[in-house]
Amino acid sequence: MNPIFQGLITIVVGVGGCVGYFYFANLILDRFIFPAKGPEAGRNINRANQVRPWLFLFPAMFALSLYLVYPVFGSFIRSLYNRAGTEFIGFGNYLNLFGDSAFQTAFFNNFLWVLVVPAMATFLGLLVAQLTDRLAWGNIAKSLIFMPMAISFVGASLIWRFVYAADPDIGIINAIRVYFGAEALDPLQVPFWNNFFLMVILIWIQTGFAMVILSAALRGIPEETVEAAIIDGANPFQVFFRIKVPQIMGTIVVVWTTITILVLKVFDIVYAMTGGNFDTEILPSYMMDFMFRDDGRATAVAFVIMIVVLPVMIWNIVQARKEMR
Repeated sequence: MNPIFQGLITIVVGVGGCVGYFYFANLILDRFIFPAKGPEAGRNINRANQVRPWLFLFPAMFALSLYLVYPVFGSFIRSLYNRAGTEFIGFGNYLNLFGDSAFQTAFFNNFLWVLVVPAMATFLGLLVAQLTDRLAWGNIAKSLIFMPMAISFVGASLIWRFVYAADPDIGIINAIRVYFGAEALDPLQVPFWNNFFLMVILIWIQTGFAMVILSAALRGIPEETVEAAIIDGANPFQVFFRIKVPQIMGTIVVVWTTITILVLKVFDIVYAMTGGNFDTEILPSYMMDFMFRDDGRATAVAFVIMIVVLPVMIWNIVQARKEMR
């Protein structure tokens, strides 16, 4: 079937199915289950109004249960069995996992990513948003900084492979080193520091995202508060850190946690740049190593990642609700 024709059919069936579901669900609810007639009309209307929100929520709840809740419990149960799924080994996969030095390295590297990338991307995004906010050519600068967001992680990794290339005629870092008389080296093979070279790629991508969100937040600050601070003798640094930043702290937290969740799931950059070699393994790439040869351990890693992400998501939701009050 032609892909365009197939896409049109999917749109028509999907939209038509949703419209049909809500129409007939309301029809059945109002005419057959709780008919608004007879001596019980008022009571039936109240009952229908109580049921109707759950009727509308049912498709989303069903989809979430089918594609999110069920896989979570299924993955946890699967992680308690051996590779073949025939022998129940309890928490054996988890014990093997935490006793593996490669997993410990991946977990430590993930901790570094969570510590560095959200902080640097948010800080640079806030800095760029403030510096370009009042420039005549600020929108052009913002467009250029936001542009990496349009590039896939793999595409960005390929770009930065040229930056980190060991050949000084290609790699910028080695070109600078050779210019000052040092020997060329492969930055991606330098222990410990190679993780930071990989983090730079994600910071480069996410700075544009942070900049756009924080720039909108900065423009929403009332001018009266800034003018009052200037009249009271505050210098630009005091205005920024004591007046503007506290007023957009909620937005900063949201940006920070959003990037943190992304960092915990990142895989493409490490896989495309080093394949997890040279002690650059992180939890998602470590999981991929075992996915096709030790399924029990791979699902255990997936569950560990979910447990690590869960507190961040809960905290983000709590902060968002506080902002809405």
